[in-house]
Amino acid sequence: MFLGGLIAAVFLKNDEPLRIADSTKTALIKQGVTDFGDFLPTDIFSWSSLLTLRGFVFIVFGGFLVGFGTRYAGGCTSGHAIMGLSNLQWPSLVATISFMVGGFIMTWLNLPFLLNL
Repeated sequence: MFLGGLIAAVFLKNDEPLRIADSTKTALIKQGVTDFGDFLPTDIFSWSSLLTLRGFVFIVFGGFLVGFGTRYAGGCTSGHAIMGLSNLQWPSLVATISFMVGGFIMTWLNLPFLLNL
């Protein structure tokens, strides 16, 4: 793993800034997210936003849900999707499909509501 990480760091390094599609930027601006200078927008993920209801829901409650889901599914997304599927384990297939469905529901139904908190 160390050697693979070293090879990736040396040969796959990309210094280009993160590019976000214009349609995604427009949709996020309508929801109140205006910071696109970093990987995580500071409008949501920063110490100052933690003291707001929106920040609390995203950071604290979201962290609780990630921990709960990991325990309930018997492993994390990477463990199920990479190791479990490569071993053809039925529970990992069910868990990975559930992770994807949950992600789509969160993105399309819950996220617009949460961004307007």
